[in-house]
Order: sequence, then structure tokens, then C-alpha cells
Amino acid sequence: MARHYYGHATAAVFAPLKPTFRAEFVVRRLRDAIALGLLPDGTQLPGEADLAASLGVSTVTVREALAALRNDRLLETRRGRGGGSFVVLPPGGATTIIRRRLHDLSLLDLRDLGDFYTAVSGATAAYAARRGTTDEVDQICLAGDQFAAASDVGARRQADARLRLLIAATAQSPRLYTAEVELQAEIGTLLRLTLELDDSYRRDVALVTELCAALRDSDETRARQAAEQRVREATARLIELRIDREHQ
Repeated sequence: MARHYYGHATAAVFAPLKPTFRAEFVVRRLRDAIALGLLPDGTQLPGEADLAASLGVSTVTVREALAALRNDRLLETRRGRGGGSFVVLPPGGATTIIRRRLHDLSLLDLRDLGDFYTAVSGATAAYAARRGTTDEVDQICLAGDQFAAASDVGARRQADARLRLLIAATAQSPRLYTAEVELQAEIGTLLRLTLELDDSYRRDVALVTELCAALRDSDETRARQAAEQRVREATARLIELRIDREHQ
């Protein structure tokens, strides 16, 4: 399940949105896809009608979202033959985009998002410890090793996403897996900021090591505690970054 989702990450960018989602959600999805490198610099987006059909929204909603992204200087419109909407990375690349996203969240929203992710992560880890086979736990711990050996921030984020999805799949709860996928879409890009901080990354590696040891021992309590602590500490760092940005 996890491999299937991750292998189709780019296709997920244009998957249908829920009917209640409006332009701001289209903006968020496309902005996060740009930040994660799923839509690289220079990528031409589908036309408005095709994009609206893919996302399951109106062309008016798409037009409003594209206008907002152009105002943020993440898209440029080229006229004439071969024209359309093209991705433009700002100076500072993905980090600049993600910091803008962080600034758009209130401290209350950020804390609430972290609380929910903590609960989901803890539950998936506990169920993975209870239900995971030896082979499944080995796959999780291999992803943990890849996370620890990641050579750059992009590799850290990719390995972390795979690790979290594997744990959620091993929990054998479709609802928890869906919650994990949705939370990665909502907070996954923000977590990249903490992975840029070497001290946070080293601490995260230590917690992943503890989590894998707990999974191998089928220790639900330790697995839950390690998974929850990962999210708590990451959320605390994001709040620090959010406050620091306010004072700049």
C-alpha cells in the first residue's frame, strides 16, 4: 500500500479534491507540490479546463488559484504558441515556499495540527508493533536506516515520508493510513524545515532508532512514545521558527 502511494506521488498532485475544497486548497496542493519538487522549476501546468477536470473543481476556482500563485511569483504565464502557466521557483527555492506556508498558519493552527499528527503517529506505531510481521518491520527499519543515511534534505524528506507510510500500512487500519496520507499532504512540507536543522535531524534519527527497536520487540508502548515524541519535537521546532519569523 505504501509503495503504491509513494510511487504515484506526482499523479496525486492532480487527483480530485473533495467538493468542499475551494481555491485556497488548490493553491496549497500546487504550492506544496512545487516545494517538494513534484512540479520542478519550468514545469508547464495543464490548461485550466484540464486542471479543473482533474481536481474536480470549477474553472473559476482554478483560475482564482492560479492567480494567487502568480501573485506569489510561483507561476508565470507565457503567451502565444506553447504558452501557458509555468512553475517558477523563488530565490531560496523550496525553503522560501515552505517558510511562507509556515507564516500563513497561526500558532494555534500549528499546535492543533501537531496534536492531531501526534495522535495519529502514536496510534499507527502502536498497531504496527502489535500487528507487524517480521518482514514488514524489517522494511520499516530499512527505511529508518535510509533516513539516517540520507545525504541531503530532499533525501531526508523522501525517506521520512516512506518510513511514515510504511508504519501506517503495517498498522492495518485503512482509516489511520488515510489520515497519515492526508497529514503528510498538510504538514509534510513543513516538516522539511526541521530536517534542514542538523541538530533536529540527529535527534530525529535517534528517535527513529528507538522506534525500530520497539517495533522489533513488539513493544506497543515504546513504539507509541517514540512516534509521538518525533512529532512533538518537530512541532515545537516549527513553532519556534514561526515565532522567530514574526520577530524578523
